Amino acid sequence: MPLDWSDPGSERITVAFAWVPRQGATTTVLANPGGPLPALPQLPVLEQAVDRQNLLVVEPRGLGASSPLDCPGLDLNRPETISACAGRLGPRSRFFTTDQAVADMEAVRKALGLAGVTFYGISYGTLFAQAYAARFPGSTAGVFLDSLVPVGKDGYAVEPVRARTDLLKPTCRSSRDCEKTWSALVRRLRDRPDAAISMTTLNSLLPRLHEAVSGRELNAAADAYLRGDPLPLRRLAKVAAEAPAPPLNGPGFAGLLSYKCGDAKFPFDRDAPAAERRRQLDRFYAKRRPMRPFTVAELGGATGWADWCVHWPTPRDNPPVPPRAGHPGVPTATVAGDYDTHRPDEVARFFPHGDLLRVVGGGHSTTLGVDCARQALRSFLARTGELPRSCDVSSYRAVRAFPRTAEDLPDAGDLDRRVVAAFATAADAVVRRDPGSGSYRRAKEEAGLRGGRLVFDDKAATIRLEEVRFVSDLAVSGQIALTPDGTATARLTVGGTEAVLSWPAFRPLDPVLVSGRFDGRPFTARIPV
Repeated sequence: MPLDWSDPGSERITVAFAWVPRQGATTTVLANPGGPLPALPQLPVLEQAVDRQNLLVVEPRGLGASSPLDCPGLDLNRPETISACAGRLGPRSRFFTTDQAVADMEAVRKALGLAGVTFYGISYGTLFAQAYAARFPGSTAGVFLDSLVPVGKDGYAVEPVRARTDLLKPTCRSSRDCEKTWSALVRRLRDRPDAAISMTTLNSLLPRLHEAVSGRELNAAADAYLRGDPLPLRRLAKVAAEAPAPPLNGPGFAGLLSYKCGDAKFPFDRDAPAAERRRQLDRFYAKRRPMRPFTVAELGGATGWADWCVHWPTPRDNPPVPPRAGHPGVPTATVAGDYDTHRPDEVARFFPHGDLLRVVGGGHSTTLGVDCARQALRSFLARTGELPRSCDVSSYRAVRAFPRTAEDLPDAGDLDRRVVAAFATAADAVVRRDPGSGSYRRAKEEAGLRGGRLVFDDKAATIRLEEVRFVSDLAVSGQIALTPDGTATARLTVGGTEAVLSWPAFRPLDPVLVSGRFDGRPFTARIPV
């Protein structure tokens, strides 16, 4: 391929691709899994997602097997290494951007003699999809976008700089406004710092709201902290602080910088020198306060790509989507989870064309792991039906509050309070093995909220409770067994009395139908969450 598609005589670079034809296919899918990262390693995942259709995957230039950009010593947390990398690569790096990459994809399509393709893009792949469809409408038979990267009127990608307090809303069950509660919590921690909960850790809990434990507990934990009970929030913060952070260094980040900085518009001038960009970005932070209720200083003085791209030159005018380009008149669909980078309502505003599937309780890249989203993709590709308006993948209902004693537990009619305490303790343990609780499923054991210990045995699908105190005045011991169909059965001792409980786990129920025996007597009851 030419380095610069506007100059056919420019330097030649190599672009890799994979072509997977399928017998009986009705559609040819051009797919990109996002990042922007090497696409070819994700070929097996993409093959499974598109199922029986022909599949074409083109490695974006500058990444993986396609003339990769590399800078030894590159570390995104060290601005001087970003500047040094840009200087080392020189002016040729400005052509490793989406407008050039989609021209590569079109050249591969032509070389293979393929007719129109349906572009299936995930995350950053949705930017490739929009750019391809706008630049090559005659080659585009359809567009399927999972986890949208929106494009502004100027054709550049919109990289939001913000704290995600809006994600508190889907699970907010308090009569109080959860965003106001969160703001009050930040003010409290600013005035009275807690060594167990740093501001950066607190902020890191927001993107975890798609995980079952965080989604179920975070709002109630914030409210509990303000009411003088810090243990629920400290428990969440401990796991978040101990979670391994993704690396932000390595030579391959050069290609990532070239795309993310070249394809997007940030709160600074694209053609300004780095020092002026820094001043413009700092003025934006001071005036707009995009990370409120946090300050940028409380989060370490940086918000991510905006701060990193200050140091990456972008001298070329290269909007991924030409500003005056229209949308091709082809079938178009978008999928967005409630906890995605952009919520369904934002997607509908940024991309009003075509159908929208809202994945209730879903996160990012749902077509790779959520059955209803994947079936919608396959139906769209095969043109066998309309996209549903929504599907619900929730596996829990958020707790209203954290009780301190058995007296504070939710009312379950005439049911013995010890049974309610046993169920609340067991349910609190079980959610930590929810398939959607990625951060927690790494843990082999955890302290009980107010005492005792939980021990997880995923091979045996059991949880052992050792004098666990979910409420301070009742200790619960015993074992919980989980079946493949999501039934939880607990054999426990609470307050010296034996209890056997059975209920449907990993379902968004409130109240929960619980049956079993307590002190030898059978019972069936609906227990509120």
